[in-house]
Amino acid sequence: MTKQQKKYLNLGIKLIIVGLASWFIYAKVSDQKNLKEFELLIRSINPDVVRITISVVVLMMFLNWSLEVLKWKYLSRKIENISWWTAFKSVFAGLTWAIFTPNRIGEYGGRIMFLKPQNRASGAVAMGVGLFAQLVLTSVFGALSIAWFVAKYLNFSVALNGVFFLFSVVYAGAFILLYFNVHWIDRFVNRFRFMEKIKGFFSVLQTYKRKELLYVLLLSLCRFIIFTSQYIILMLLILPDLPFVAMVLMIFILFFIQSAMPSLDIFDFSVRSFVASNLYSYITTQEIAVMAIVSCIWFVNLILPAVIGAAFVFNVNYLDNNQS
Repeated sequence: MTKQQKKYLNLGIKLIIVGLASWFIYAKVSDQKNLKEFELLIRSINPDVVRITISVVVLMMFLNWSLEVLKWKYLSRKIENISWWTAFKSVFAGLTWAIFTPNRIGEYGGRIMFLKPQNRASGAVAMGVGLFAQLVLTSVFGALSIAWFVAKYLNFSVALNGVFFLFSVVYAGAFILLYFNVHWIDRFVNRFRFMEKIKGFFSVLQTYKRKELLYVLLLSLCRFIIFTSQYIILMLLILPDLPFVAMVLMIFILFFIQSAMPSLDIFDFSVRSFVASNLYSYITTQEIAVMAIVSCIWFVNLILPAVIGAAFVFNVNYLDNNQS
């Protein structure tokens, strides 16, 4: 293939990525009934309060993803020192890829393409550490919240509630144990001969010390708090009568269920809305309000960043000398 052919093919790939993302975004946003219902709901609230609240939620989105940029730069430094601007572009470009790929798998490809070709496979492993840290928090808070939910609303026996609670503690503890011993994964991969070609990429896991993993987990915790706070702020605005503790714990359960269900980001709002409306039916009859809040958070945290990231997709050469 000539350089000219590679150039045009590379441009074609970029246009396809941006085109797919744009089409999915347009199709879903233009047919998003919950966002229209959300607009009707907020008309009864002081417009200035609504504007300030939405602005705060959007600013929190930028803070949330800025922390992810910091985390990505910190994790990738073991492989390659990238600039803050490159880290920013790679995170947002990854979100554009993620929006139309199952389980956000495209986020890996979109992000690591900003690394040198020979570092991309190890970069994907390093990125996995950051995502695992986020999953640990979702699993710990989610599992314990589910134990509370079972005891509170499902009317099981005290013994069965105790079993659920014990299982939740063991489940959460297992995630924490594995995270702080993430190098076990490298040892596990090295045991299999058929993984001979890829086991070298996992060696980066041996370089992360527990203090560094703790720092990554704390960054992830900050993101978790911000993400949770976005839900709380909107719920306090639209559904101020919800019991606070139950509202927060059900948010944790919502995160847990979302992380366990395979979906596309662009279709994720329907999964979130369905789960949230059924979950919150235990404490409110305002199903439309709950679905509208979930849809608003989905739009702010996933669609807006994906639109921003589309601009950075063109900064990558997808047909360079791939050594990974």
